[in-house]
Order: sequence, then C-alpha cells, then structure tokens
Amino acid sequence: MAILSFKLTEKLFVRDPQSTELGQRILTTSIQLIDKLGFEQFTFKKLAEDIESTEASIYRYFENKHRLLLYLIDWYWTWMEYKLEFSLNNIKDPNERLGICLKVLVEEKKQDPHTHMIDVQALHRIVISEFEKTYLTKQVDADNREGVFLAYKSVCRKIASIITEINPSFPYPHALVSTLMLSVNHQLFYAEHLPSLTDIKYAPQTHFNELNAFINLLVTKTLQP
Repeated sequence: MAILSFKLTEKLFVRDPQSTELGQRILTTSIQLIDKLGFEQFTFKKLAEDIESTEASIYRYFENKHRLLLYLIDWYWTWMEYKLEFSLNNIKDPNERLGICLKVLVEEKKQDPHTHMIDVQALHRIVISEFEKTYLTKQVDADNREGVFLAYKSVCRKIASIITEINPSFPYPHALVSTLMLSVNHQLFYAEHLPSLTDIKYAPQTHFNELNAFINLLVTKTLQP
C-alpha cells in the first residue's frame, strides 16, 4: 500500500520529520499528546519521555513547539487539499463541486490507511481546538512571509474559485470561504463544549450531518442573486 508523504515548506522544520523513523515517531506521539493534554500543557520534555528520547533530539527537527504545531496544522490542510483534488476529479458542474467541497470540510475525519504515522481523527480534533493559536500571534506576519499558511490559503482559494464560477458577481468569495472554514471548527467545538452557542446537537456522527446541512443552507442563501 502506498503511503502518503507531503512536501511541506522547509521553513516549518529544522529536519524533515517524515524522512526518519524518529521524526515519524515525533509526529505520531506529539499528535497523541496534544490531543490528550492540550497545546498549553504539551512540552518537548513530555514528548521526549514518551518517545524514550531526549529533548535535544526533538530540537533537531523543530526549533520550538509552536513550529511543531504549525507543521501538524499545515500537514492537515495539505491532506485536505489532496482529498479535495481526489473528490473533485472529473466533476464538471460547479454547484456539485461546491457541495463536495463543503462535505469534505465538514464530514467526520476517518483514519486514512495511507497516512500510517498520522492519526487524522486526533489531528482533526487538534485543528478544531488549536488551529487559531497558529496565527493569532505577534509573529503571524513573519510566519506568513515564510509560507507556513500556504496549504490553508490554497484550500480557501480553491473553494472561492468555485463560488466565483457559480456567481461571478458575488464580491466576497474568499471572505465567505475563510468564514466557513473557521465556522466549521467553531460549530463542532461549540456543539461539544459550549452547546448554548449553537443549534448543532452534539451526537456521534449525526452532528456532522446537521452541520453539513447548516453550512450548505448558509452558502445557498448567501449566493442567491
């Protein structure tokens, strides 16, 4: 079975963790720990203990834990872009293409056998709870210049281009898509933790379907002439 390996911007790491067994263990275990502890409580010391290595060995791959989080988030959006490309292959109708994009954004993320070192379900939970920590920072402009948000922006641009196909006169395609991408995370988080802030009822599997219906309604009403 072919294993997916994405080429991410070299600015994210000191050494590509996908290239070695230790680097892959760093990725696998860091996802487990961040998912379990939260990013604030996650440290390289705890990571080193879990992989039975040293903090120094982790610093040979990432200069700090923020860069590691950026790497994981960038991997997720690169994987999402791959899923969109695969799902949209040979689909010509822009309305159908948009529906597929929204479904891919919203749907429950299931383990991908082609990404053996990445628990995509745990990584998705990290994206929901920790994503905004990657750019609501003082160094966001410097990070942006280094291209660490390229995958996220590429997904936004791809979906925005489909919206423009559907309604060329709609003036805010990128604003709409970036709002939707964050709203998906927010609504899933609210449904589980702050239910009074949403009408999406948290329940295994079904809340993804309910959110998909809400997002599609939102887009349809917004794009009506």
